[in-house]
Amino acid sequence: MPRFGGKVAIVTGAAGNLGRAVVGALAEQGARVALVDLDAIALEAARAELAEGADAATFGADLIAPESVMNMVERVLARFGRIDILANIAGGFTMGPPLYETEDRDWDFMMDLNARTVFNCCRAVIPHMLIVGGGKIVNVSARAATEGKGRMAPYCASKAAVITLTQSLAAEHKRDGINVNCVLPGTIDTPENREAMPEQEHARWVPTAALADVILFLASEAARCVTGAAVPVYGQS
Repeated sequence: MPRFGGKVAIVTGAAGNLGRAVVGALAEQGARVALVDLDAIALEAARAELAEGADAATFGADLIAPESVMNMVERVLARFGRIDILANIAGGFTMGPPLYETEDRDWDFMMDLNARTVFNCCRAVIPHMLIVGGGKIVNVSARAATEGKGRMAPYCASKAAVITLTQSLAAEHKRDGINVNCVLPGTIDTPENREAMPEQEHARWVPTAALADVILFLASEAARCVTGAAVPVYGQS
């Protein structure tokens, strides 16, 4: 049987570069996948990339809005019947001014995009994992969470919050069969990053497929004794 045969996985940010890599890898290994993102057209394009026969469906949702997340989870349950894996891939990055010039909306944007989305999705999904007796949650933090950078304070703080959320959830559910971990990628090799940093040595960055491999390990039974971990995935960067 494939490693994830019969398992139902929600992947947020499924229309993005990393999200598509995670969705494709899960589907190849037998998972039934719920692709979640805000952009319905991009979601359909991501689903169309999957191999023929993949059991997958798309679910548009605003992950910053709790009611939208709750509605999405109910639709996933109606389609698949259960939830075994939650991969919180949705998030983003923006540079900013020095902290003393940062406006409330810029701070809130990073906190909402990177931390509130994780909070909302975990809060909505965990009760259903408790019903089925366990599950796996994998969040995406960042290397920047461990080493604050100038003009990146909201981003660094939001990704640090993801680590702490991960650790708190792991502590709360370590006896419930729910493993909660996160990955800390370095610079991910995406078309957008290559365009923004053309002078960098791209071969040293982290390929999305390599990061997806780590996420799938943490979502698998092979990681059944791993919880509360923040796993560095830096490549050679």
